[in-house]
Amino acid sequence: MSKANRGNRVKRNEHFFLKPPNRSVTPIGEESAITNDLLKRALQYHRAGHLVEAQQIYRDILTVDPNHEDSLHLLGMMAFHAGDPQKAIEMVQAAIAINPTTAAYHSNLGTIFHSQNKLEEAACCYQNALALKPALAEAHYNLGNVFHAQDKLEDAIACYEQALALNPGLAEAHYNLGNTLRSQEKFDETIGCFKRSLAIDHGKYEALHNWGNVLQAQGKLEEAMVFYERVLHVHPGYAKAHYSVGCALQAFGKPAEAIDCYRRARALQPDFAQAAFSESLVQLLQGEYAEGWQNFDWRWRTKDHNTPMRNYLQPLWRGAKLSSGPVLIWGEQGIGDEIMFAGLIPDAMRTGNKLILDCAPRLQSLFARSFPEVTVIVRPSREQGQAAEPAFAAHLPSGSLPGLFRATKAAFAATTSPYLVADPDARERFRYRYADPSGKRLAGIAWHTNSRNSGRNRSIDLAVFASLFAMPQYHWVSLQYGDHGTLEKQALEAGAPILVDRSVDQLSDIDLFAAQIAAMDVVVTIDNSTAHLAAALGIPTFVLLPFAADWRWLQVREDSPWYPTARLFRQDKRGDWQSVADKVRSLL
Repeated sequence: MSKANRGNRVKRNEHFFLKPPNRSVTPIGEESAITNDLLKRALQYHRAGHLVEAQQIYRDILTVDPNHEDSLHLLGMMAFHAGDPQKAIEMVQAAIAINPTTAAYHSNLGTIFHSQNKLEEAACCYQNALALKPALAEAHYNLGNVFHAQDKLEDAIACYEQALALNPGLAEAHYNLGNTLRSQEKFDETIGCFKRSLAIDHGKYEALHNWGNVLQAQGKLEEAMVFYERVLHVHPGYAKAHYSVGCALQAFGKPAEAIDCYRRARALQPDFAQAAFSESLVQLLQGEYAEGWQNFDWRWRTKDHNTPMRNYLQPLWRGAKLSSGPVLIWGEQGIGDEIMFAGLIPDAMRTGNKLILDCAPRLQSLFARSFPEVTVIVRPSREQGQAAEPAFAAHLPSGSLPGLFRATKAAFAATTSPYLVADPDARERFRYRYADPSGKRLAGIAWHTNSRNSGRNRSIDLAVFASLFAMPQYHWVSLQYGDHGTLEKQALEAGAPILVDRSVDQLSDIDLFAAQIAAMDVVVTIDNSTAHLAAALGIPTFVLLPFAADWRWLQVREDSPWYPTARLFRQDKRGDWQSVADKVRSLL
């Protein structure tokens, strides 16, 4: 489902005109009497569902009165329902040009624009309608849907609340208010909205399903499964519920059963991109690389993939040696992903092609030092304006490199370690600054991630590491991003002897951060960008993983084919970080 629609249903207003309109000025004359009689007949046909007859009468009215705004408006809405939005826009706009004071004309024009994902135009129409008729609950609701699609969550909430103040019986408004609050992780309020939606519309299985999703986001998997089963009992063909069951099963550590659910969802809804992409991640988790990388391309069609595919005229690179120019590799997804996929740049170099690597601005210095034979660039942002692209013969998003060079387990033998190079001078300055007179080893630590999708499962309370901090042979240095004062407070409250170096901002200066990491003798980290950066730099890296770990860490194994210097420590059961910390201590 597209981000623009978010599953929000548009409330249409054309039904307001399936009754004789109340005019502020009474028409007079024989011609007006004819059009009034015709309009009454047309509305009767329209209400009865005899659309061909109604449409013909509306056209007859326009032959008598070409400026009959109601006929223009209703013919426009008929065109919209018939799948001709451009004609619909033209006709409703013509009605508005004749009579700009009818709120429902503007609101329905907003509906048409909204269906075309023209969100700014839709918002303007809804606002025009509300300026004319502030008590139009449906327009408040629809404007809320537009704001939600634009990630203007506070504005969306205000619109839904206003719609419900005017009409508390709008089940969809309760439901979509709940979805918006869920985006803000206000879970208790979200559930309250879903309850109210279900109280109004007992058949609102979508609310029941999303209630289950809230429970799953809170880690209450068993309770979530009960809700999914209730949904599938009344609507066994609801693809999203099968998908959600798959997500829960994957979190339970049952990938084979999860993949069956994803496939069931796709059988019901073949274009279900998120289910197809999730299937690919389970395949990669299980080491089924050939199939997994092929399905990995579904990421471009999912609503959560935060990097759009670039529409270059040049073809996608297929791994061959080109004679017509260099290959452009462009980064996608997050910083951790860019770092991990950069591990295949040496493979791409070995094809004999000249490479251009387009990366996140924060990575440019580090990548330029690490790959001196590659031209490393940064694509200008929209705010910086358009800049000429460098000349290239073919291109590839970095997440597609593994499909070329890691299609089998044996192909990981080509992994280069380390493949990133920190600034040696900055590294030595950190070593000197952190040196302990008693000769303690330097241990870096990172314990938290702000990821909305899985941060709750991956983050660890510092108090869990008490036994590690008690080890006299280590001097602990924070490699955690975030506000320095907040980090120092967390360390103090946990009784953790961690140095927070205020000269390093991990988010703004990754090159300096890489030098800080390179100064460590060992790194202990959760699954976040620190893990990828430390392991890519070749530092002994202990990665602490939740019970159902991300696909890239595979299953069961204690090593990583992506990073030879990484050791993996997994939870034996969900939520048990203490046993993980104990395993780390035994090896430290």
